[in-house]
Amino acid sequence: MKTGLKSLILAAVLLFSGTAFSAAQVGRDYTLLNPPQPASSKKIEVLEFFFYECPHCFHLHNELIKWEKNKPSDVELDFVPTIFRDSTEPLARTYYALESMGKIRQLDDAIYQAIHVKDLDLHDLDAISAFVGSQGVDKAKFSSVYNSFTINSKIVRAKQMIRSYGINGTPTLVVDGRYVITGLQPVDTLRVLDEVIGMVRKEHKH
Repeated sequence: MKTGLKSLILAAVLLFSGTAFSAAQVGRDYTLLNPPQPASSKKIEVLEFFFYECPHCFHLHNELIKWEKNKPSDVELDFVPTIFRDSTEPLARTYYALESMGKIRQLDDAIYQAIHVKDLDLHDLDAISAFVGSQGVDKAKFSSVYNSFTINSKIVRAKQMIRSYGINGTPTLVVDGRYVITGLQPVDTLRVLDEVIGMVRKEHKH
């Protein structure tokens, strides 16, 4: 009797484990981008389309940065700030300006914290300049870069990518210009990301 019960429990555990840790499936864990977009890297390209004010992006951010520190050497992670309306452009400009100044990793988390924890309003250049200045960034230099031709070009490019990739929500990860991961919890997002990267790696070898 006890042996039979143990067998049933073991079978149930194995069934649950197989379900919980089954391979990522198209339509459930990821979708296919149609049409695919050209990947801009010789490595396996991972793009995160994000928005600083998105709470889901905030929750994924720290986990994704931890993942980035230990990512495989054949993978490249890039970030694309989304611009769904004019009022969201200042924070996208902020990302690109700080990236251009080599300050984005220093302030990335601080921006998320300012918005989601401290409830700061960062919707215009004055407020944003005051904030980055409080974080040790030269405000005059930041403002100059923020309004530069280079950043204007990056904003135009980001808008084009949002249309081309059909992005309508954040955070959205796109792997190799084809595989789209969105709408999952952070732990599941990273699990599926690793599995999809493995799939792409095998495809590249053939």
